[in-house]
Amino acid sequence: MKNYRTYLESPLGAIEIVGEMSGVRSISFVEQVAVPSEDLPDCLKECREQLEEYFAGARTVFSLKLSPEGTAFQRLVWEKLLEIPCGETRSYRELAVAVGNHQAVRAVGRANGANGLNIVIPCHRVVGSDGSLTGYEGGLWRKEWLLNHERCSISRK
Repeated sequence: MKNYRTYLESPLGAIEIVGEMSGVRSISFVEQVAVPSEDLPDCLKECREQLEEYFAGARTVFSLKLSPEGTAFQRLVWEKLLEIPCGETRSYRELAVAVGNHQAVRAVGRANGANGLNIVIPCHRVVGSDGSLTGYEGGLWRKEWLLNHERCSISRK
């Protein structure tokens, strides 16, 4: 299957969106932008539009065709991430309980870190048990920005 890519300039830097006709496969922060694909599938165009709305404060929920790659456990964790409301956080322990194994905190952390669909599958909403910000692929400053942005977006509605 052919991979397509497009880019979005955001308040957090460049974001690369990669996918196929069947859905979006990854959303990640990048330092350098490559040549975007021509004739983008609708799912990538829609993803870019919805991310623009999110950054403008006009969107708090995404409705996209996603094609994440991961194990059954990772997919279960990612499904639970989608249940965390915009503007709220959950601890890794709370997420482990949500997936049915309160002892799986580290496994949940690894699955959270393996999420390749930043922002849309909101791994940034997971924090330490004491509420502290912990690991984020894009850097903790981006995680903090996203959480503050979401709180502000919610308060404006």
